[in-house]
Amino acid sequence: MGYLILKSKKVQDNYQQKTLGILGGGQLGRMVIQSAINYNIDIHILDPDANAPCKTICQQFTHGKLTDFDTVYAFGQQCDVITIEIESVNTEALEKLEQEGKKVFPQASIIRLIQDKRAQKQFYKENNIPTADFILTDNKDAVKANADFLPAVNKLGRDGYDGRGVQILRNVADLELAFEAPSLLEKLIDFETEISVIVSRNEKGEMSCFPPVECSFHPTANLVEFLFAPAQISSDIANKALEVAEDIIVKLGMVGILAVEMFVTKEGEILVNEIAPRPHNSGHHTIEANYTSQFEQHLRSVMGMPLGKTGLRGPAAMVNLLGEDGYIGDALVEGMDEAMKEKGIYIHLYGKKTTKPFRKMGHVTILEESVEALKAKAMKIKEIIKIKA
Repeated sequence: MGYLILKSKKVQDNYQQKTLGILGGGQLGRMVIQSAINYNIDIHILDPDANAPCKTICQQFTHGKLTDFDTVYAFGQQCDVITIEIESVNTEALEKLEQEGKKVFPQASIIRLIQDKRAQKQFYKENNIPTADFILTDNKDAVKANADFLPAVNKLGRDGYDGRGVQILRNVADLELAFEAPSLLEKLIDFETEISVIVSRNEKGEMSCFPPVECSFHPTANLVEFLFAPAQISSDIANKALEVAEDIIVKLGMVGILAVEMFVTKEGEILVNEIAPRPHNSGHHTIEANYTSQFEQHLRSVMGMPLGKTGLRGPAAMVNLLGEDGYIGDALVEGMDEAMKEKGIYIHLYGKKTTKPFRKMGHVTILEESVEALKAKAMKIKEIIKIKA
């Protein structure tokens, strides 16, 4: 019996003695740290913002560029495991760290693939993953030459993020809005709803999916405004979505957590839109709503821990708290006291000192007994809490 106790302690200590380095110190890293605290795991952060949200709560903070080889390489040498909270990082440095025996999850080759939406779409096509029809284009003239493909969505191959680098082209008059850079032209889908599935995988190949959620996008900012769990879809469509998510992470051979954004067409078909190899906005509700949060699951998957149970405790909604349009400067949060009086309201502010239009400043998770009640309360919270300057 004593031998078994010592063996168990050795495994447990192994988790605690490893340092996890995160490239990026924003809200995603902040919420990973909040989970890591429960396991006594030290977190080191690298971020270009000297006042990043993670700065005051990590064990070590390094101010530096995520895309600079020397900075990323030097940072990674201090860590046992390296992960990301944003894809715009130097993959050459991560590859060198991998070659020297550091664990990098998601792997550098996967980050490089996902940094380029053109390569991402080619991966779907080559691996029989359902996605919208697309054409690769090198410049605006190439987009114009495919006017017969409209209506379509023009997406920059690289550096698009949170709604930037995406342009809807409905007709010939819109072609002047096309990007003068390598991009892709993706068929505009007349979808029924947009859903997301978050799937995780550890080094042993163990996998676990969170139940699909339904996403509602801001009409102008092109980023998630509301999220509802569970998604209001049939069990057949839900199962298809879970199978697609698992298929992708296996074909990537990825370790970590992967968000898979999908369209559900009016015919009940699943089409993959984009993927993100990190914790994702579509999983923020899991902190209160699921048995294991996406942030703890990410930690578990990259640190070689057993994966957690992902079931929903009950219906939940998430409201993104975005900077109000027309306000730039020191952030002022209005309506907090009123919102906190409501039952089942969980407010998360991200520690960002300044606001600007549509910047993600925080989120609110709402727990209720029915999806109908959730939707009503989500709209109410959106009107109560405002972030201005």
